[in-house]
Amino acid sequence: MKILHVYKDYPPILGGIENHVKLLAEGQAAQGHGVTVLVTNPTGARTTRTVENAVVVIRAGRLATVASTPLSLALAWQLSRQRPDVVHLHFPYPIGEVSQWLLRRGRATVLSYHADIVRQAGILRFYRPLLRRVLASAGAIVIGSPPMRGSAYLADHQAKLRLIPYGIPLSHFGAQPAAADLTRVLKRYLDQPAASATPRLLFVGRLRYYKGLDTLIRALPDIPGRLLVVGIGPMEAEWKALAQACGVSERIAWLGEAPDADLPALYHLADLFVLPASHPSEAFGLVQVEAMAAGVPVICTELGTGTSYVNQDGVTGRVVPPRDPGALAAAIRELWADPSKLAAMSIAARARVETEFAQAVMVERMLEVYRALLDKPADGG
Repeated sequence: MKILHVYKDYPPILGGIENHVKLLAEGQAAQGHGVTVLVTNPTGARTTRTVENAVVVIRAGRLATVASTPLSLALAWQLSRQRPDVVHLHFPYPIGEVSQWLLRRGRATVLSYHADIVRQAGILRFYRPLLRRVLASAGAIVIGSPPMRGSAYLADHQAKLRLIPYGIPLSHFGAQPAAADLTRVLKRYLDQPAASATPRLLFVGRLRYYKGLDTLIRALPDIPGRLLVVGIGPMEAEWKALAQACGVSERIAWLGEAPDADLPALYHLADLFVLPASHPSEAFGLVQVEAMAAGVPVICTELGTGTSYVNQDGVTGRVVPPRDPGALAAAIRELWADPSKLAAMSIAARARVETEFAQAVMVERMLEVYRALLDKPADGG
């Protein structure tokens, strides 16, 4: 089967959707399928073509980026040259979606609906009529969690929805890192011993407004421990200033971007993982799955999205209201004070990811969707 994934970015650009596309593409290629990923080039107007872990990656020249949307005429040109069996769009990226709607490449189109467009209201007003057509033209629409069924944009397409939770390579995060790796990571990022008595909170993600890291910073004065922040992004300077104003800057380690090889050790060094997302743009929180695979209990927020589907309140961690530093601090103090509860949540977290969020399970479920569409008679709708 020839499969083409279309999105705006791909690793080494960091992001939950970017990483999901990579895991899905590489998992499909490992099963012998011909897989190409078509994205934009973050470094400029030149189009590049590479082969990365058996996946062909085409990075089409980018003219500019407006409201987090790369503008690329080259992407449509590259799409027109492809001859896939299945085109798999990853929403939201209007340029890619409209290009496929116009060009109709492949025998089947699948669209993964990762999140509603929340902040770019101006773009959405223009794009909404086209979005209706894009969704109508897709043979199947994949969602990562049950709450996404309630999206207003999917109301007319319930029959086409397919639930496939995001998956990760569990062994990468679940295996206990070697002592030498833990020591190396601690020396590189924290300059402190592995057996430090100071509780460690961990945040991993792009520093974007909807990640809600400001809520966690405001909660820090009321809780013990040190916060490790892995990631970079447009809110970094503002949130560092907020930490200074709250008097907690000395308790935050801003670690920047961490390579994949270091992430498992960082998860295993954490006592709690916190995803304090503030807006529904955080549709799933794949970093929660990574933390849970490492046996780290999670505290997240209730957004009506997949965050509280992944992390089950009272079972694998705690779920609190968004933008509420007091509630967040109280949940952290509650778990700090009850080591037996933390240990039980650690076991439950590992068990949940093994049954629901394994990469191999996700890949096979997605291939089943492709096969069903390709086997459907041409006049089957």
